[in-house]
Amino acid sequence: MARYTGPKSKIARKFREPIFGPDKALEKKNYPPGQHGPSKRRGKQSEYAIQLLEKQKAKYTYGVLERQFRTLFGKASAKQGITGENFLRLLEARLDNVVYRLGIAPTRSGARQLVSHKHITVNGEVVNIPSYSLRPGDVIAVRERSKSLEAISTSVEGRKINKFNWLEWNANELQGTFVTFPERADIPENIKENLIVELYSK
Repeated sequence: MARYTGPKSKIARKFREPIFGPDKALEKKNYPPGQHGPSKRRGKQSEYAIQLLEKQKAKYTYGVLERQFRTLFGKASAKQGITGENFLRLLEARLDNVVYRLGIAPTRSGARQLVSHKHITVNGEVVNIPSYSLRPGDVIAVRERSKSLEAISTSVEGRKINKFNWLEWNANELQGTFVTFPERADIPENIKENLIVELYSK
């Protein structure tokens, strides 16, 4: 499966959550898409269907492809601790996600594009791999010649107070630090990681 590039509102309505950010279409039509609308009767979902839906939600939320998703889950399983929580921490440590969390880009897809186009550095070196895994202490910054980009300046100006305690932000230098892996309680995404673990345990 290639990365999804279709209507985002349709996917948000499928999960009944604004997984790509605020969505007016979702607010108006808070029911699954389809020609029969809210009147369509849907039978009870199987346990497998519920688990698969949760996995798809996580993939769409973080913009991760199947192979990357499976590889990351394997790494989470091999680490000490709770597999589901380890998995979300690894997703949060992706470079594109941290660029988004820092407010350098307004969306994860926008952050992926900035990274791919070599506008972002890690510890002073240009990194153009969105899935790059950060480690505590890594410094993420906007490349010097990219600081004047309108897309970046607009996003940073609209940035709210740093609400993620595992990240530090220096507005003057347009750089942030990945301080540590976040605790599960600090990750705002509404993902039931235990369902994903159950799916892969079959």
